[in-house]
Amino acid sequence: MDLGLSHAQSQRLLKQRNLLAVVGVLLFALTIVLTLLAASRDREVVLQPILAKPLTLSSSGVPHDYLEMVTRDAALLTLNRSPSNLQYWMDSILSITDPRTHGKMRAELMKVVGEQNGSSVSQYFTIEKLTVDPETLTSEVNGIMHTVVGSKEVTAEARTFRFVWTYTGVSLKLAAFGAIKKKDEKGEGA
Repeated sequence: MDLGLSHAQSQRLLKQRNLLAVVGVLLFALTIVLTLLAASRDREVVLQPILAKPLTLSSSGVPHDYLEMVTRDAALLTLNRSPSNLQYWMDSILSITDPRTHGKMRAELMKVVGEQNGSSVSQYFTIEKLTVDPETLTSEVNGIMHTVVGSKEVTAEARTFRFVWTYTGVSLKLAAFGAIKKKDEKGEGA
């Protein structure tokens, strides 16, 4: 009898071990499948601090509304400057710049800081029209560039600026910006 009882107990333990092994293999396979799904799925971030409607970002592309809002804010940041905020202006632009173009952008901005530092010349831009193209990650801003010396406005000219963006994951970064050259004038840019 002891042999029969021992054999039955061994068979029960063998079945338990086999069942646990099968469950372990299934859980391992499920973990691998879920990991692959998570890695290949588009990432999404929902942004809504000051937006009129909910906005969702995905790694599959830049939504038109988001590119428009970021361009608007970048245009106001990059095109409004005075001698008293030059360091903040440069640091803010560099913080939204693509790391691959950071060095070139910094060199261009340093030229502007060197030219404007210590002067009484300020510039501000009033946006009249903004167009964006999420496919090419470019945007154009049309408006009036006002130049003020001291407290007197000396020029107010219509200008168009182009912004070029890069998009990696769900991160939109500034690659370049500058004035669009008219056929009869030189452009400026970073």
